[in-house]
Amino acid sequence: MRAPLVNFRKMQVATPWWMIWAVVLFWLVVKLLVVAARLAWFAAKHWRAMPAVVLALVALRVYLDHGWWPLLVAAALAGGVLGLWCWKAREFFDRWVLLPALAIWRRQWIYRRHWHETMTACGLVRRYDGGELLPRLLSVKCTNATDEVVLKMPRGQNPDDWYKANSDLAYSFEHRHCRVYSTRRAVAPARTGRCSRLRRAVDRFTYRDRPRHITLVFIRRDALTQLVQPFPVPSVPDFTALVLGVRENLMPYALRLLATHVLVVGATRRGKGSFIWSLVRSLAAGVKAGLVELWVIDPKGGMELFMGRPMFSRYEDSDFAQMADMLDDLIARMRERQARLRGKVRVHSPRIGDPLTVLIIDELACLLAYLQDNELKNRITQSLAVLLSQGAGLGVLVVGASQDPRKEVVSLRDLFPTRIGLGLLESNHVDLVLGEGARNRGALCDQIPDTAEGKGVGYVLIDGEPEPARVRFSYIDDDLIREMADLFPAVTPAITAPEPVRIVPAPKQVDAGRRQHLYRPNGKQAGPLLPSNLLSALDQNPPTTGGDSA
Repeated sequence: MRAPLVNFRKMQVATPWWMIWAVVLFWLVVKLLVVAARLAWFAAKHWRAMPAVVLALVALRVYLDHGWWPLLVAAALAGGVLGLWCWKAREFFDRWVLLPALAIWRRQWIYRRHWHETMTACGLVRRYDGGELLPRLLSVKCTNATDEVVLKMPRGQNPDDWYKANSDLAYSFEHRHCRVYSTRRAVAPARTGRCSRLRRAVDRFTYRDRPRHITLVFIRRDALTQLVQPFPVPSVPDFTALVLGVRENLMPYALRLLATHVLVVGATRRGKGSFIWSLVRSLAAGVKAGLVELWVIDPKGGMELFMGRPMFSRYEDSDFAQMADMLDDLIARMRERQARLRGKVRVHSPRIGDPLTVLIIDELACLLAYLQDNELKNRITQSLAVLLSQGAGLGVLVVGASQDPRKEVVSLRDLFPTRIGLGLLESNHVDLVLGEGARNRGALCDQIPDTAEGKGVGYVLIDGEPEPARVRFSYIDDDLIREMADLFPAVTPAITAPEPVRIVPAPKQVDAGRRQHLYRPNGKQAGPLLPSNLLSALDQNPPTTGGDSA
């Protein structure tokens, strides 16, 4: 008997035509929204290129309607306007036209074009799950001398990987130098006025800390090969930002002198004088007003600093004992301020009548290592150690220069918070001056040329930036030094510390006849002239006069 047949035909449900069209329209709307969102994101990401795209579309429309002549006339007018703008306001033209256009060009044809190849060859690509983790190129900003490339590191990297590869990156992108910065280059601006709270809230998001972002600064041309002209003397010196030189990106370099000590180290004829005289020039108006006092020690016989003698409240260049006395006087001033400011403030504020005191020592090694009188050398070393460890907050600052940073030569170098490295002879000296790992982070002090182009060039550590910055200090010639000495003399002489009072112990209560034998005329007790048992006997039986004994 046969089994009954089973019908396996699919069940068909009649779908209304309006439902089909509704699904198709919904899919098209979603697709259009996705495309619009991607276009909006692309436009927001590449907003600088949008005017060029719009201009190209308008030019195409004009060409199709009217031909070449309107475009040529518009191009001639635009070229004339840009040329006049460049002639009359070159700085604004560079900022708004030339440098943005250069950044777009270099981003596309220099960096993005060779990005994958360079990152792979430099060992900065990570392998994960059969794929590659490539550093992401975020932005390129051009200045007159540098390219600032911002990227995002893949997971598994840290800034040390980029410090080690900075030379390879520089030559891969056809440059000679590359600086790696692990912190944000720009800081949030100070917002005041209307909507300042809202703008500050936006800045907190815009300028937030992004640890995975790295900035590569490529040096297109060395802007520090030319001499830096002296800066104008400020009417009131800003001790938190004294302009002394120029950085690689042609921005001024400002030194924070308040509440710190400065050590500058460089080989012979590498520009230590440029730093010292640039610092003196930035303080000149304060010296004349009595807001600053300069105490100067020049152990080289005055060959470097004697020209500015009228600007100095205290000066010594030959007598090492007088130098030691000067340090003792400075310690006395520091102690007086300690007693006066204790419990009131933590950092001394310079003012007329209570000035900032800056001690400048041209060659520390002459005092700390080369001095033949060991007793005097130890005295000077101890005095400098006291000043360096306690004087910063009290407005007693030390600025020292040396040729050799080794520990046996400059034994107090670790007490200088701010250190500057000029041209050095050996690579290991860089870490001795600027701290461990400074050379790996880009401080190539040993590669600064011993020529006119390298004098006054050095590396410094700037507040908030762990990476050293390359700067060149202004050059001040002898004529300008003499002019400064005439125009800005020191009007407030240094206050000499009073002679310390020596306390003499009170003598024992003995009679006048015995006192002249037991004590020396200068008040210091001498050793007893009689045994102790006889002295006690004399105390118990005082001598009588001649008449009584008779």
